[in-house]
Amino acid sequence: MCWCPAGIRRHPRAAASFLAPVPQETPPAQEPRLDRIQRTLSNGLARLRDSVRDSRAKELLMLTLPYQLAAILTALVAVGYALLFEMAEEANAWILQRDPDLLYLTAPAAFLVSWWLVWKLAPMAAGSGIPQLMAAIEVARESEKDRSWRFLNLRIILVKVASSMAMVLGGGAVGREGPTLQISGSVYRLVHRILPPFWPKVSRRVMMITGGAAGLGAAFNTPLGGIVFAVEELTKTHIAQFRTAVLSATILSGMTAQWLNGPYLGPFLGYPKVSAGGFSFMYKVLTIALIAGLCGALFCKGLLLLDGIRRKLRNGRALALYTLAAAALFILCLKIFGMQGMGSGKHLLEHYLFEPQVNPSWKDIPARILGSLFSASAGGAGGIFAPSLSSGAAVGGYIAQFFEATRSEFNVLVLAGMTAFLTGVSRSPFTSAILVLEMTDRHSVIFQLMYAAMIAFLVANLIDRKSFYERMKLRLLAALPDWKPEEGGAPADPSRH
Repeated sequence: MCWCPAGIRRHPRAAASFLAPVPQETPPAQEPRLDRIQRTLSNGLARLRDSVRDSRAKELLMLTLPYQLAAILTALVAVGYALLFEMAEEANAWILQRDPDLLYLTAPAAFLVSWWLVWKLAPMAAGSGIPQLMAAIEVARESEKDRSWRFLNLRIILVKVASSMAMVLGGGAVGREGPTLQISGSVYRLVHRILPPFWPKVSRRVMMITGGAAGLGAAFNTPLGGIVFAVEELTKTHIAQFRTAVLSATILSGMTAQWLNGPYLGPFLGYPKVSAGGFSFMYKVLTIALIAGLCGALFCKGLLLLDGIRRKLRNGRALALYTLAAAALFILCLKIFGMQGMGSGKHLLEHYLFEPQVNPSWKDIPARILGSLFSASAGGAGGIFAPSLSSGAAVGGYIAQFFEATRSEFNVLVLAGMTAFLTGVSRSPFTSAILVLEMTDRHSVIFQLMYAAMIAFLVANLIDRKSFYERMKLRLLAALPDWKPEEGGAPADPSRH
């Protein structure tokens, strides 16, 4: 379950970059503890199977039960992870309230610990986690040639949580949503692995796709967003082939998360006041969508550039110095542009959308974008989904004030900036619009959000036709030993991308 590739264990230099190719790979051996769990589960499932007499009901139960079980486990893990993430952010705020200058100690230490955990224990736990999930889906097979275990396993879950917690504790501008998808994909793959031999065939690839949808739905409290993301980003397969699994798993994980969190407390960002405006209002949305979409695409170019530099460093000392340099640049960014560049950015979103009086500053834009850039490229675990939303809000809010917009129109332009920036990063316009819509429950501005997503998608394609996640997935696949383009279409040379 929690195995690093054999080459990485024997050769520390190979672990210096989670993209470094290894000479050979050996599928993980079955652990004694997992053997016991599988035997116990197998006996219980056999009794459950025998207790159902109706053949059609039995077939339906056996086919849907793995997805439902994994959905509940995903919700439990996602809620626990969110609580830990929030506690880490609060701990960082408490530390800096005591003495702001402690940032000079806490940020480098946190960045270094976050990187070290990944480098030493699970190189594939680095970064967002969405490219790893996409790569796992690409290489998933129902035979012994399956390589998805390299990207999704138990060790990655543990390291992902620990590394991102360390980053947030130091104020790193990372999110938990991308990591939640890799974690949920790992949960679904683990459930698939422990199914007994007599169980009806369940597709490993569909399980992981469903895990991604359930994870995003639980992380953002956006079930439709999770479903759309699974269709738009994780697979090119027609949804008819797995629609029941995705729908049931997303609903069940969302309901479980709500049950754990108490009564339904509304969407992720509450209910901001909005005013859709008339047709002439759309030129304001157009302006913000163009700029925010461009910023999102350029942000990804920066991430890819820094990742390319870091991949050339092979020994631990050089990588540690690189991480410390990223921490130093992060601190410099906060000192120049302000502390809005710290954390996931939800505090900035709440300020822009709900405070009676908002005075957006141009400094919020470089604070959020550069803070996320240096944090995400430091080598530890952490997502860019939430930071992208806050960066887009900073762009939209700053430009909106020049249009002399009312408070409700200002909110629409902020939401348009969020949608456009996220589209520039993910190249998933439908997912971006639906996510922001569900996070705010403002259905009256769906056309404005879709318009912003469309414009951002077009302008981002002028910078790069592939998303950051797609580029990173190609680099991951190209680093696999003996991976051939005909197996999944990945190029042999990652430097070309």
